[in-house]
Amino acid sequence: MACRISELVIDVADPERLAIFWSEVLGYVELGREDDGSIEIGPPGAGYGGPQPTLVLSPSGDPRPGKLPLHIDVNATDRDQDAELERLLALGARPVDVGQTGMESWHCLADPEGNEFCLLRARIRPL
Repeated sequence: MACRISELVIDVADPERLAIFWSEVLGYVELGREDDGSIEIGPPGAGYGGPQPTLVLSPSGDPRPGKLPLHIDVNATDRDQDAELERLLALGARPVDVGQTGMESWHCLADPEGNEFCLLRARIRPL
């Protein structure tokens, strides 16, 4: 196994409301908050990098036209980020510009159908 889903990022109008809702639905707990208003929730006792993906509820009042309200974040499990990026590109992923500054620690990519996802820097253990 080379990659697994670590986070699901959902653009929402009200992160607080949906964090409460999804925490109740899934039995998740709040794991953290970002300065941009994003709230990450996940399984109690496991959190980020555990066997289940966490949810990041990201505030978005005016999403880009054509942007999906959900994207997948993946982390390499058996190689570094650069090697995994090469592998993903060879499989048909392509870089996408979603307004990055160039200072991000992740890579924004699109699958062969144009669905956006991110390759994060941290390597996580395989299941």
